[in-house]
Amino acid sequence: MTGAIIENMSTKKLVIVGVILLLFQVFSFLVGGLIAPSPTTAVPYVAMKCVDGSKDHTGWFMPWGPDQCQKIRDFSEAMAMKVQANDIVFAVHVPPQKNEMSPWFQFMLVILQFDIAFNFNNQIEEGAVATIDVRLGYRDDTVSEWTQMAQSTEERKLNCNFTAAKTPDNEGRYYECDLMPFMEIGSVAHKYYLLNIRLPVNERRKVNVGIGEIKDIRLVGIHQNGGFTKVWFAMKTFLTPSILIIMVWYWRRITLMARPPVLLEKVIFALGISMTFINIPVEWFSVGFNWTWMLLFGDIRQGIFYTMLLSFWIIFCGEHMMDQMERNRFTVYWKQIGPIAFGSFCLFIFDMCERGVQLTNPFYSIWVTDVGTELAMAFIIVAGICACLYFLFLCFMVFQVFRNISSKRSSLPAMSKARRLHYEGLIFRFKFLMLVTLTCAAMTVIFFIVSQVNEGHWHWGDYTVQVNSAFFTGIYGMWNLYVFAIMFLYAPSHKRYGNDQSNGDVGANSGEDVQLTTTVTHVDGPTKIYRMARKEAHE
Repeated sequence: MTGAIIENMSTKKLVIVGVILLLFQVFSFLVGGLIAPSPTTAVPYVAMKCVDGSKDHTGWFMPWGPDQCQKIRDFSEAMAMKVQANDIVFAVHVPPQKNEMSPWFQFMLVILQFDIAFNFNNQIEEGAVATIDVRLGYRDDTVSEWTQMAQSTEERKLNCNFTAAKTPDNEGRYYECDLMPFMEIGSVAHKYYLLNIRLPVNERRKVNVGIGEIKDIRLVGIHQNGGFTKVWFAMKTFLTPSILIIMVWYWRRITLMARPPVLLEKVIFALGISMTFINIPVEWFSVGFNWTWMLLFGDIRQGIFYTMLLSFWIIFCGEHMMDQMERNRFTVYWKQIGPIAFGSFCLFIFDMCERGVQLTNPFYSIWVTDVGTELAMAFIIVAGICACLYFLFLCFMVFQVFRNISSKRSSLPAMSKARRLHYEGLIFRFKFLMLVTLTCAAMTVIFFIVSQVNEGHWHWGDYTVQVNSAFFTGIYGMWNLYVFAIMFLYAPSHKRYGNDQSNGDVGANSGEDVQLTTTVTHVDGPTKIYRMARKEAHE
């Protein structure tokens, strides 16, 4: 009977394949840790206060350069000049002077923070909301006129804390205010960007009343490093044909078999398709085109892959546990696959509510309102809990599979020594593959935790190891190697184990095969473990 490569390949060749995959895994970590820079760079900005003497308030105000605006140091100077608050513009030029932005930066995220001084007669009221009138412009040289990219009037709730006593003696000390999301664009297609921010005051409508004495506006611009982008693109370009070739080779071997493909083989092929979909380096086009939807598209691709991966693990374990009446039916797994699909759909809706809206208004954020913040936090918390529960459930399924396989080992002592060693080797290989699967799942959980907790680097002697870059490239390489290994090891082999035995053992082996197939399984499948590791129907 023809089996899969994982059971028919010699131990020596299998070890060689494993060592090669392990070397590629180590290399993928080293690429990010030693070659690629940090994934992102944060650049702080302090807005310059400009005076707008026009009546239409439609001009652009540069903080520096030959056409710089008329600047003031603080609001006391504005009062002395009898300048109204509505005529003050906070100007920020991105990037800093003598620098240029690049399409290799991929995206730009801007964080906002107010510097608010305590004033006994002008304190921050409870639930204070700052109304911001903001315009975003761009140009690709230093002499052209600014072109408006976006304009919006946004509200940001102030969450500030004053640690000292609110007495006249402490006037001038600053509140501690939380950072606030301000802007996000999914493409950095232009060299220069200009932000003009106003804080319009309307006492009758209570607009920007009770927000304290604002001294400065600080911004932090975060973008992807160009060096990391090039390393990331290079990895995707290299891995795409690798997965595509093994996927075509795998499915060709499946279709050459006399029997139709079983569910497990179809799911493995679908996993290869989803891996290829996320690998295709369409990001190369974002370097030459202003595709602001690339962030959303990337999230969708990742969502499809992770949904397929989580579903694959469930089916992979389940197909080695089900009895022969339930096996090879996708509908059997609706209780497990259904919640995965529903959770992925909810995350897609959440992403559309955030980055989908930002395609037309880059200043929008779901985090700026109480309802939006609570909803977003609920999504994140529920997703984290579900991920932990899924991992525990996966561990339980692997334990069930191991126990199921161990119960079938009672048939092995009746076999000849050579045959018994063969099946014990198959069981060991399969258990090792299941442990690798759990390791991959655990590494993914660790990756998300570490990437959220800190972004830094370690110094080892004269070498600087970028931790986050190493995790990004390492985990990405790990998934590709895992999918590659699954398709390679579960592809049908051209060898037949019975033909490799000595002539003196043929009769015994034939009898053992008959006993095994009549007591363990009556259906065909990709591997012997697949065929022998099922429970009896009454269990």
